[in-house]
Amino acid sequence: MIEIKNINGDVIYTHEGKSLEEAYLGGEILRFADLNGAALGRANLNGADLYRANLNGANLFRANLTGTNLSGADLSDASLDGANLDGAILDNANLKNANLKGASLIRADLSGAILYRADLYRADLKGANLDGANLTFADLKCANLTGADLTDADLFRANLYRADLTGANLTGAYLIRADLYRANLDGANLDGAKIDIPT
Repeated sequence: MIEIKNINGDVIYTHEGKSLEEAYLGGEILRFADLNGAALGRANLNGADLYRANLNGANLFRANLTGTNLSGADLSDASLDGANLDGAILDNANLKNANLKGASLIRADLSGAILYRADLYRADLKGANLDGANLTFADLKCANLTGADLTDADLFRANLYRADLTGANLTGAYLIRADLYRANLDGANLDGAKIDIPT
């Protein structure tokens, strides 16, 4: 049996299994949960409420986080490679240095999220809301950002090599020193975007 506590040390959930890996926690209310460094690989957290949870350094490899509320959660240094975060709510979440390689974030809400140095190689961010997100130094090589909203996003020195930004909204985005080599910007809105002009 595993007890999940909140940041105040109060038990908020008791899991009957011996491990949280591959555990079913779908729809559970885990607001402010302290899951620092937790092993949640392949766990099903579909629709769970993890508002402002501490998942710093957690292993969420291939976890199911579809529609999960991670608003304001700390996912810094977390491993989310191959995870399904379609429709997840990650507004104002901290994903600094997070590993999101190959993760699916279709229509996820990442508005105001911190993705500083996050690894989003081949991540699927189709239709995602990244309004005002901090993506400085983020690795977005070969990422799918078609139709994504990157209004006022900070992409300073972000690596967008071969990224697909077809129809993306980059209004007011900060793209100084970003690597856009071979990126697809067909139909993208760059109104007011700050971008390096090759000389």
